Amino acid sequence: MNSFKTIGIAFGLLVVLASCFDKSQPNYQYMPNMYEPVGYEAYGEVDFLPGRSEAMSPPANTINRGWLPYGFENTPEGKELARLNQSPLDSLDQDENLSNGKEMYDIYCAICHGPKGKGQGTLVKREKILGVPSYDDVARNITVGTTFHTVQYGLNSMGSYASQMNTTEMWQVSEYVMKLKEDLTK
Repeated sequence: MNSFKTIGIAFGLLVVLASCFDKSQPNYQYMPNMYEPVGYEAYGEVDFLPGRSEAMSPPANTINRGWLPYGFENTPEGKELARLNQSPLDSLDQDENLSNGKEMYDIYCAICHGPKGKGQGTLVKREKILGVPSYDDVARNITVGTTFHTVQYGLNSMGSYASQMNTTEMWQVSEYVMKLKEDLTK
């Protein structure tokens, strides 16, 4: 019987408080965090860095994982300087490098350059892209360094593949292209 009195008193108190509510003045909020958002907007402005979002800018002097800075510019002079550049990959793992390079080549390059590097890929045969030269073309005079430069920056209608492959994969593809060139000149 005592619990019914407690419930009745609580209900009466609630009615009295609700009747005292004035619509012209805001009422007290018991837990304001439930009504007012306190989280930050993703990639929004941050108070302590005016005009800059902390989440979108990398820390100073850092590079992306799997990517190494390339020391040659995207200019004809940079490409000529890259001509003398050798592959930094371990020569003991040459078979693995060529195997991985072939895999990447088949995914990204063979559609235009063809599986043997003759410039007769599927898109060339369908006349979607024209003017893809063979790797054994004497006028091209490609080296592993110029091949990497081309994969890094692109050349003519070929775009850059730096966003699709990491540095090691680009060197592996470059080494595989040199193997294709060697096979074509035999």
